[in-house]
Amino acid sequence: MNLLETPQEQAFRSQVRTWMEEHLRDEFGPLRGVGAMGSPGYDLALVKHWEQRLAAHGWIGMDWPLAHGGKELPLAMQLIFHEEYVRCGGPGRLSHIGETLLAPTLMALGTPSQQQRFLPGILAATSYWAQGYSEPGAGSDLAGIRTRAAIDERTGEWVLHGQKVWTSWARESDWIFVLARCGSPEPGQARHAGMVFLLVPLHQPGVEIRPIRQITGSAEFNEVFFDGARTAGDLHVGQPGQGWSVAMHLLMAERGASTLGQQAAFRRELDSIIALARSNGASRDPILRQRIAKAALGLQTLRSHALRVCADTALPRAASVFKYAWSNWRRDLGELAMDVLGDDGGTAHDDPLRQSLQQLWLVSRSDTIYAGSNEIQCNIIAERALGMPR
Repeated sequence: MNLLETPQEQAFRSQVRTWMEEHLRDEFGPLRGVGAMGSPGYDLALVKHWEQRLAAHGWIGMDWPLAHGGKELPLAMQLIFHEEYVRCGGPGRLSHIGETLLAPTLMALGTPSQQQRFLPGILAATSYWAQGYSEPGAGSDLAGIRTRAAIDERTGEWVLHGQKVWTSWARESDWIFVLARCGSPEPGQARHAGMVFLLVPLHQPGVEIRPIRQITGSAEFNEVFFDGARTAGDLHVGQPGQGWSVAMHLLMAERGASTLGQQAAFRRELDSIIALARSNGASRDPILRQRIAKAALGLQTLRSHALRVCADTALPRAASVFKYAWSNWRRDLGELAMDVLGDDGGTAHDDPLRQSLQQLWLVSRSDTIYAGSNEIQCNIIAERALGMPR
């Protein structure tokens, strides 16, 4: 990727910045600088309204094909949007799971009927999705799932029984895509055989959603219980029995252009630490100054790596290290924040800056666990990237 922007790209960056300044005020002013769900000041109803404002102006589905209502913007412009969105204080996105994970999967593997039914709602930010993968005892080891789905011969519907856990935004979503067992692997088959990938409405009898209260005090994660929940017989993506391959196809979409927006948010967190270090005198400590410099260099390295991976899809080995790299970097950033806070780190404050850095430390503890723990990520790198034996 050419790191020098063309005049057209510079003009687009200015366009995004101007649009954000014009719209992220007045009614939406309280959302400026608010993080993801669970962050102080996060107003769910207002965020959904904001998502619909983004949709109305074409900022959702920028990478989607024209045939599905998208803009097919070049990768460089997608990256610019995600960076400027965060730099201008855009709130944490709620439509991410539908827009960047499920939608590309439906375009590639869904039926025309499924595409026509679900893509417009995702594009308009009127339909929100949750991801039903992890279970108790089957988190990083996803092949160990036990949720089951079977066809009711009387109605032709799929009927689900089981439990999912750590389900982000389930209470706020309308639908959930669920990886479930629809049969047992034959002797000699791998454990991931015999699965189905289902699209399931959340607002129905047989679905119970329980929030999980976290150390931060928020509860954006949930347990989801299926006790006879149903979905239409044609709402399986791919063929029954091949759900694992659909699930893995979806996970590959996590390494898209939005990762640059994530890093812009990291930059904002680092800038907050630097501002505090200057104001409270921590910047005079040579060890802390060295750690801050190391964090800045590490973030620039992450950005260069992300640009390289986004620009060249033929780099699966490089892409496999990405989650391991950024999660460890941000965990260390949380520890740096507490050390810069010093004695203030362990006391309650009304100061928004100190509160945000305490929140950073609490949240960053989970970064090396969710979406595949460090240990699982190292196994993936060893086996899939380096070709080492199990």
